[in-house]
Amino acid sequence: MTAAPGTAPNHDIPAGDNGRRRSIRRVRHWLAGAGVTALAAVLGITLAVRGGATPACAAPPTGNAVHKGKASFYDAGRSGGNCSFPGPPADRLYVALGASQYSGSAACGSYLEVSGPNGKVRVMVMDQCGGCGPSKIDLSTEAFTKIADRSQGIASVTYRAVVNPPLDGGLTFRMKGGASKYWFAVQVGNHGNPLRSVEAKGPGGGFRKAARQSDNHWTIEGGLGAGPYSIRVTDVYGRQATATGIRMVTKQVQRTTAILASASPTPSSSPSAPPSPTVAPAPTPAESVAPTATVEALAGAAVPLDRPRC
Repeated sequence: MTAAPGTAPNHDIPAGDNGRRRSIRRVRHWLAGAGVTALAAVLGITLAVRGGATPACAAPPTGNAVHKGKASFYDAGRSGGNCSFPGPPADRLYVALGASQYSGSAACGSYLEVSGPNGKVRVMVMDQCGGCGPSKIDLSTEAFTKIADRSQGIASVTYRAVVNPPLDGGLTFRMKGGASKYWFAVQVGNHGNPLRSVEAKGPGGGFRKAARQSDNHWTIEGGLGAGPYSIRVTDVYGRQATATGIRMVTKQVQRTTAILASASPTPSSSPSAPPSPTVAPAPTPAESVAPTATVEALAGAAVPLDRPRC
């Protein structure tokens, strides 16, 4: 029976020629909808990648693994790069990594030893390179000239993590602009190895885990009160240190004597020795002042505790 003009079509017609036609149309509509959904998902993934999202499987260089690739150079001026440092290191020996190795700021403040045609140099990770793939790094101009001729533009290199690099002084802490007793946001500096976690507590409270942000700050929603704070820092090799008396003073570097060290040293064991830099240790980044102590390189496991399985 044909529906009267102006009335809704009858979808309860028994199976027959008309019923089969409607079924076919419904299947086609379903397939079209699924296609649009799939296309939207693909476009979403593409936009996420183009937008600089951290790859699903990403990690900074660690352990004794040697990476082979290409290096170019750039000048960050007085900027502290994507790592949001107050400025570049005093010696201006720094490097920018591609998204997978920058790993959402997980590589910030760690060091690499880069070998090129003319020698080796130790550089601090300070930035993310937007156009760099997994095997491409972008050195500061000063660092590039130590390992290759600047006229080359691009040089073949190998690079590896500097495990437990010698540093001047203890950990530093810098509260982000806008941080308050209601929103905790801190940057940790002078740690050498990539960090695995940061925890903090205010007076009378217990430690709460902070979330790493892509600008190299660690945040705790809801805040921890007015402070002062105790901050516990753990690197990817399990070395740990706790600093106390950190104040809620924004945009100022607070220096401490807290030094990352192995939680349970075992003299009888023989962990893999960290690679020895072949150049003089780089001066402390610009945020540091005259050191109060020299931190010797401590032996640690060559493989980080939380290396992703890709």
